[in-house]
Amino acid sequence: MSAISMVLVILVAFLAGVEGILDEFEFHQPLVACTLIGLVTGNLTAGIVLGGTLQMIALGWANVGAAIAPDAALASVASAIILVLGGQGVKGVGAAIAVAVPLAVAGLFLTMIVRTLAVPIVHIMDSAAEEGNMRKLEAWHIVAIFMQGVRIAIPAGALLFIPAKTVSDFLNSMPAWLTDGMAIGGGLVVAVGYALVINMMATKEVWPFFILGFVVAAITQLTLIAIGAIGVALALIYLNLEKKGGSSNGGGGNNTGDPLGEILNDY
Repeated sequence: MSAISMVLVILVAFLAGVEGILDEFEFHQPLVACTLIGLVTGNLTAGIVLGGTLQMIALGWANVGAAIAPDAALASVASAIILVLGGQGVKGVGAAIAVAVPLAVAGLFLTMIVRTLAVPIVHIMDSAAEEGNMRKLEAWHIVAIFMQGVRIAIPAGALLFIPAKTVSDFLNSMPAWLTDGMAIGGGLVVAVGYALVINMMATKEVWPFFILGFVVAAITQLTLIAIGAIGVALALIYLNLEKKGGSSNGGGGNNTGDPLGEILNDY
């Protein structure tokens, strides 16, 4: 890996750590982080495949009360770097995912350290606010956010200095039962994540679209891009009908402005 690529990878890792708190540009999401690392290292296809797979797994990760979800940023960055250093391309995605899940849990320890260090910073910012010193308050705010970026950038930099042959030998030495088991477990987590998304979005109006999507994906050879295009077209049709309003009674009766909902109610 060239020096420029290493610098760009560390930059992506830093942004992923920062976005893990800010949630503005979503650099910490696996699909974004892995794709960017794949892009800057010349492994774009493998990065996209890894990012898409991890993204489905991360859908099931959520903070619940005091329980903190696994660190998606560290899992994405570390697994992408390991995938690149392993040199297996798309074939190494399974092994990279097997490493990513434990790293995501290990990332919670780094999160705990950074948040503990941030406690005195909060008190300093409180004092600055009482003094009316906005410049000092903003400076310490930036320091606290910077710490979140360093939390991911340092492990990423450490991984980059591991010889590629060492990583490749390690991945190749992993027994089939381990990689296959992690792949099956990852698939189960993907199903849980997708079920959570459906549970949040599912209404009587959108269930027909879910059904159509699964049927089209099962009986055709369409790519995800083609199925996505069909989904966008159906969404535009639905929004257009909703704006025009409609009724299954030919225009008479109560008009809720939701033609599909009215049809389902009448049914």
